[in-house]
Amino acid sequence: MTDLRDALVADLDAGFADVVRTYQGVLLGTAMRLTGHRPAAEDLAAEAFLRAFRALRDYDAERIAALELRGWLVTVLLNEHRNTVRTATRRPALSGVAVPERATPDPGPADLATRTDPDLAAALARLPAVQREAVVLRHVADLDVAGVAAALGVGEGTARSHVSRGLARLRTLLTSPDRSAP
Repeated sequence: MTDLRDALVADLDAGFADVVRTYQGVLLGTAMRLTGHRPAAEDLAAEAFLRAFRALRDYDAERIAALELRGWLVTVLLNEHRNTVRTATRRPALSGVAVPERATPDPGPADLATRTDPDLAAALARLPAVQREAVVLRHVADLDVAGVAAALGVGEGTARSHVSRGLARLRTLLTSPDRSAP
């Protein structure tokens, strides 16, 4: 993706539009698996892109040229998700406020990429946060183990362990006759 980095260096605004077009499906799919709720995932992905753009404004050309965009954007998304969860635990929830999802005439690529099996979504939600994040980063965002480790701020062995344990737990949750058991 050297072309994208070159475009960012040449013209941040136009280059970032290309970055959004290229990675919006990845970020939205990752956000869907993290949140399990389409409107929350859309908000999370949009906020991650906004934070990324703001950060890039302060980067010099050399730093932009050295970025591994996919991993960096997913890390920004993950950090934004953690901030959102942390903030939500500190503020009372609004009750009785229902916001309908917007209707779209035809499913787009992001919709197809983020459709989820309800059983899988429920099982993912039951994983410990670090295992869910590791599995989503590895198998939805398609980061390699080094990318997962960097995004989680852990060593590669620990990242491998989180992914492995998360997958094992998912298998157990999805194949157990009583799926409601913790």
